[in-house]
Amino acid sequence: MTTLPKPRQPLLKTALPGPKTAEIMARDAKHLSTSYMRPYPFVPDHGEGVWLTDVDGNTMLDFFAGIAVSTTGHAHPHVVKAVQEQITKFAHVCLTDYPQEITTSLAERLVAQIERPGEKWRVFFGNSGAEAVEAAVKLARNHTGRTHIISTLGSFHGRTYGAITLTGSKTKYKRGFGPLLPNVSHVPYPNPFRPPLGSTPETCGQAVLDHIELLFQTVIPADEVAAVVIEPMQGEGGYIVPPADFLPGLRALCDKHGILLIFDEVQAGMGRTGKMFSFQHFDVQPDIVTLAKGIASGLPISAMLAKESVMTWPVGSHGSTFGGNPVAAAAAHATLDLLEGVVKHPGCGESLMDNAREVGASILAELRKMQSDFPFLGDVRGEGLFIGLEFVRPDGSPDGGLRDRASLALFERGLLNLDCGEAVIRISPPLILTREEAGTGLKIMRETLAAL
Repeated sequence: MTTLPKPRQPLLKTALPGPKTAEIMARDAKHLSTSYMRPYPFVPDHGEGVWLTDVDGNTMLDFFAGIAVSTTGHAHPHVVKAVQEQITKFAHVCLTDYPQEITTSLAERLVAQIERPGEKWRVFFGNSGAEAVEAAVKLARNHTGRTHIISTLGSFHGRTYGAITLTGSKTKYKRGFGPLLPNVSHVPYPNPFRPPLGSTPETCGQAVLDHIELLFQTVIPADEVAAVVIEPMQGEGGYIVPPADFLPGLRALCDKHGILLIFDEVQAGMGRTGKMFSFQHFDVQPDIVTLAKGIASGLPISAMLAKESVMTWPVGSHGSTFGGNPVAAAAAHATLDLLEGVVKHPGCGESLMDNAREVGASILAELRKMQSDFPFLGDVRGEGLFIGLEFVRPDGSPDGGLRDRASLALFERGLLNLDCGEAVIRISPPLILTREEAGTGLKIMRETLAAL
């Protein structure tokens, strides 16, 4: 009789933090910016796939992927090889001044994911999500000749001045940094679990659209609005999936008033939801898209994609010294290889997008079973490996304290995770997560929730 090997488990060799971790964290606290948060005592040393080991030898299962960045996991051999090959050629020239084949072909691959017949798109490369958002706002204002931008409550778009003005998730990001970008307004995000504006889960999308129209009649002249910037699936606000009718309705509203529609896909894009971009679940086309995080499996690169009819800013009006770095571009090519299924990862089906969709569906199904056992799990939601668990009090209000205790307890059992929203734990592992590894994580979650 053959005995099957046990699934790999987290391995905790020391108390947390271990001695080396504690020493490095003390040095870190002495020398690095006071703005860094440091929610958990963990100092990574090396990683392999969905497993990350700290300097004391404690190995954790990674369920947050560096905030949805490590698309292909840690040290994926295909990505590593691509980076090694490129860095032996050249590491920097400056894309603003000199074209490079590796970024030209990357742009071709990205626009191929979004272009429709008769519609041409172009790409601007930067280094971070905030840079992509800044570029999108600059382009929208330049192209339309209008100044006003509309964003949403609960949103996160970055920490540079324009991006943080658009962000609507936490006041701490803005306190003490004003004045911010002028002519920016925020409207509610249509959250079916917590419907805004006195609406219901079924009507919350239309309620937000009606609210925008009311603003156009009373506060904001529609013909002064350059763009609406929105996450098709909201990230830091709580991993929220809007109702199916909302984004098509928003597209129609923008068309009615000549307003550009900008989709921020920095967190939900690049295959995480089971499609390349999360807006593709709603069969609606934007005018501008921002990408970063998961585009290159951990190397810094971002992209702002825009319809050619919109990308009309003049030569020299925008640029970046490091944007589109060739080493990061090589990692992005390798990441796309795995997302598209050009290169297959063992045990992950035809492509990482397929794997995200299938493994994510199985995780969602199991978590929804847990809801009946743990009433404080008020909502389980998401698409693919973009999943949120909202913790609630008996009266249904958000329970951030319980969420914090659960998050720390998960960490202490060897599951790396991260919170978001007022009372949500996000599940955003590398897209190479197998059903077996997902089962290990779910077992830890069930044991942790039971202990609460």
